[in-house]
Amino acid sequence: MSDREVKKSRQEKSRTQTQSIVLLGSVFVIANCGLVYELLAGTISSYLVGAAILQFSLVVGVFMAAMGIGAFLSQWVKEDLLDVFVRVEVAVGFLGGFSAFALFFAFVHLAYYTAVLYAVCGLIGIFIGMEIPLVIRLLKDELALEFNVSAVLGLDYLGALIASLVFPLVLLPYLGQLATAFFTGLLNVVVAIVCCIILRDHLKKPRTTIATAVLAALLLAGGLAGSHRFVHWFESSLYQNQIIYATDTKYQRMVLTRWRDDLRLYLNGNLQFSSIDEYRYHDSLVHSVMGMPGKRERVLVLGGGDGMAVREVLKYADVKQVDLVDLDPEMTRLFSEQPMLRALNEDALHADRVSIYNMDAQIFLEEHAADAPYDRIIIDFPDPNDTSLSKLYSRSFYRLLSRHLSGSGYAITQATAPYLARRSFWCIYHTIRSVEHPAHLGETLDARAMHTYVPSFGEWGFVLFSPRTIDLSQWRLTEKTRYLTQENFESHFLFSEDTKEIPTEINRLDDQVLVRYYQEDWKSYFR
Repeated sequence: MSDREVKKSRQEKSRTQTQSIVLLGSVFVIANCGLVYELLAGTISSYLVGAAILQFSLVVGVFMAAMGIGAFLSQWVKEDLLDVFVRVEVAVGFLGGFSAFALFFAFVHLAYYTAVLYAVCGLIGIFIGMEIPLVIRLLKDELALEFNVSAVLGLDYLGALIASLVFPLVLLPYLGQLATAFFTGLLNVVVAIVCCIILRDHLKKPRTTIATAVLAALLLAGGLAGSHRFVHWFESSLYQNQIIYATDTKYQRMVLTRWRDDLRLYLNGNLQFSSIDEYRYHDSLVHSVMGMPGKRERVLVLGGGDGMAVREVLKYADVKQVDLVDLDPEMTRLFSEQPMLRALNEDALHADRVSIYNMDAQIFLEEHAADAPYDRIIIDFPDPNDTSLSKLYSRSFYRLLSRHLSGSGYAITQATAPYLARRSFWCIYHTIRSVEHPAHLGETLDARAMHTYVPSFGEWGFVLFSPRTIDLSQWRLTEKTRYLTQENFESHFLFSEDTKEIPTEINRLDDQVLVRYYQEDWKSYFR
C-alpha cells in the first residue's frame, strides 16, 4: 500500500471515529431533552388541569406509544441517514421548545386542551422514537453491533437519569416552565448544528440542513428571551387580578395577585386565600380548636406556611411554643419577607415563640416521635387532589399524628367543601373517626364535623377531633376575632339536608379512595 493510500485510510478512519464520538455524544444530550419534554408536559397539565397522577400517566402513555410509532417508521428511511437524523433533531427541538407555549395557549384560548396535549406529545414522541434507530444504523459500519447497541442504549438511559434529577432541582425552580422548554429545545437544535458543522462532509445537503437548524435556533432563542413575558400574558388571562408575584419552586407554582386591597395566593392554580375574607377561614380553623378546654402550651401547625394560622394562635398568651411545618421554604420565606404579606400575618413568622420546619409533615412526625406531645394540632394542607396530598388525609397519617397529640388535647383539619365535595368531606371525617389514640386503646378518636361560609371559597369544611369526648358546650372564646363568636360557634356543626353525613369508605394508603371521591365530586359539579 502506498503512502498516499495509507494516509487516505487514516483520514477515513479518523472521520469515522469523529462521527461515532459526535453521534454517541448526541445520544446522551437528546436523551436528557426527550425526558424533559415528557416531564414538562405532565407538570404543565397537572398545574392547569389538576389530577397529577392521571395527567402524568396519560402523558407517559402517549409519549411511549408515539415513540414506538417513530421507531417503526424509521425503517422506511433508506437514504441520507445523517441528514434525516439532523432534521429529526431540529424537529424535536422546535416542537419540544414550543410545547409549553402551545399547551398554555391551548388552555387559555382554545376549547380542546386535551386534544392539543395529545397532539404535542404524539408528534414529539414520534420524532424522539426515530432518534435511536437512526443512530444505531449510522454506527453499524463503525462499531460492532453488540457494542453499538449497548453504548447507544446505555448513554440514552444515563441521559434520562440526569434529566430526571436536573428537571425538578434546577430547571423548573430556576427557569420556570416556558423557559425550560425553550432552553431544552435550543439545546436539542444546538446538537443538530454541532453535527452539521463537525460532520459536514457526511451530509448530502449541508447548507439547507444548517440553515434550517440555525433558523430554529433563532426562533427558540427568541422564545427563551421572551418567556417571562409569555408567562405573564398567559397567567394574566388565567387570573382576574393583577399578578404581583409568581415563581416556580421545587414543589409548586406560586402566584400572588392583587386587586385594590384584595391579595390572593394561588398554588398550582388553586386559590389558597383571599385577604378580604381569610379571617373567616382562620377564625374557624384556629379558634375552634384553641377554645376547647385544657392546656394549650405546645401547638403544632402543619401546612399554613402563609403564617395566618400562626397569627391567630399567637393571640393566646399561654401558648409557649408553636412549631410550624411547611414543605416549601419559598412559601415561608415569602411570607416572612414581603412587607404586604408580613402585614397580613402580623409578622407571625418572626415571633420568638415560633419555630419553622421546612419539610414533609409526615417525615417531621416520624423524626420527632420522641418529642413531648402537643396540646393542640392545626392541619392546614391543600385539598387532596392527588395521591401525594391524599396520603396526608389517610388513616395511617392520622394514626401517626395521634401519637403526637396529648391524651387531653385537640386537633383540627381543613376538610374541603362539604357541598361541592360532599363524599370527600365525609371520607376525611370517617377516616379520622376510625383511628385509635395510644392513650385510649380500644377507643377511636372523637370527631365533630363543622363548616363555615367563606365568600371566596364558598361553604368550607373542617373536622375537630380529640382522644377525649368533645363537649362543644365547654368551648370558650377568650380572644378577639372578626367572625367567630361565642353565640354562633355551635351553629357551625349543624348540616343541611344536602350536606349532612353520608356513608364513605376509609382513606387508606394502599387504596386512596379520597382522591377518587375528590376528583369525581368536583367533576360532577363542574361538568
